[in-house]
Amino acid sequence: MTTVAGLLAWGVGHRPAGIVSVVLAVLASQLAVGWTNDALDAERDATVGRTDKPVASGAVGRRATAWAAAVAAVACPLLALTTNPAAAFWLTLALVSALLYDWPLKATAFSVLPYAVSFGALPAFVVLALPGQPTPPVWLVAAAACLGAGAHFANVLPDLADDARTGVRGLPHRLGAAGSRVAAAGLLLAATAALVLGPPGPPSAIGWAAVGAAAVVPPLSWYAERSAIRAGRRPVAAFRAVMLVALIDVVLLVASGRVV
Repeated sequence: MTTVAGLLAWGVGHRPAGIVSVVLAVLASQLAVGWTNDALDAERDATVGRTDKPVASGAVGRRATAWAAAVAAVACPLLALTTNPAAAFWLTLALVSALLYDWPLKATAFSVLPYAVSFGALPAFVVLALPGQPTPPVWLVAAAACLGAGAHFANVLPDLADDARTGVRGLPHRLGAAGSRVAAAGLLLAATAALVLGPPGPPSAIGWAAVGAAAVVPPLSWYAERSAIRAGRRPVAAFRAVMLVALIDVVLLVASGRVV
């Protein structure tokens, strides 16, 4: 996500100093959310044998992780303020929303909302951080919100069984694996379509190619997941597919030159 934010900042016309401010602020937000999640879920992760998590495996202390998360959470809005207050507000909103997912919304039917809000606020921050604080296009924010919602359904897929063992029942758990796959694929396609059809003017050939990629990548990721399961590996292909579509979408934006 930090890389995507940096590419988007470059694509909308930030100067090098602006790109650095965006990247550092978004990186701080990602660290805060990730470390908070690991600290809060340490017992759950240990219960289900998540040896890939340093806190759950004992490689890093829970208290140290919590303190690191707090430092990153404070640093995020301070780094965002190096742009302007309006932009900093949107990144702070994204951070607070994501932290609310970590607790308590993860285990509720509203679990998708923080993803939609946080992802939607990210391009708003990047655009507003430009000199002159231009208004973020509605289609850009909507596309990012769809991408975030799709990421939620894809991200939870590998953990459905483990989450059920530890009492987590977010929206993907209520829909089940098949429903979550359909939701993820549909939302990814909607995000790319918004980026192609939202800007003024006719869609480009690159745009239609991006729509095609968004339609093809999720089914391919499902096949990769089945292969991973047969090999005894954790199936993370669906979430990686989301990141791939996100990168494709940013490249589409940069190539089109029609953001602001």
